Amino acid sequence: MIQEFREFALRGNVIDLAVAVIIGAAFGKITASLVNDILMPPIGLLLGGVDFSELFVTLGPGDYATLAEAQAAGAATLNYGLFINAVVHFTIIAGAMFAVVRQINWLKERNETPDAPTPDAPTLVPETKNCAFCISIIPAAASRCPYCTSVLETEPGE
Repeated sequence: MIQEFREFALRGNVIDLAVAVIIGAAFGKITASLVNDILMPPIGLLLGGVDFSELFVTLGPGDYATLAEAQAAGAATLNYGLFINAVVHFTIIAGAMFAVVRQINWLKERNETPDAPTPDAPTLVPETKNCAFCISIIPAAASRCPYCTSVLETEPGE
């Protein structure tokens, strides 16, 4: 059982996943700082000096000037400003992940069809003929029709 676990843990997919989780955690911290320290202060300034991290509604009795005061007093609060920050944070991460996945998919498609002609390159069209039996268009060098399977070595009526 230990050998089986070791084989599982050392597979490439598990290691790749572990690296992705670590990078994702670091990316999450960077985007949290981007949202909280770079994006939201200017947006709050444009909206009249609002600090989104301090937007809250007290659900019980009492009037508190800051979220920290309300939390210190043990009051139940609805922290909608922190929620707005989290939505902006999520949107940035989702957009970045979309861009990464889109780029990876584009590279996969490009690598799967390396012989595909580019729009500037002329495409070679083989000479064709009509099958005398089913009137399908087939390559001129064909000796049997791929559609009706008729033998094409001689034309009918000859």
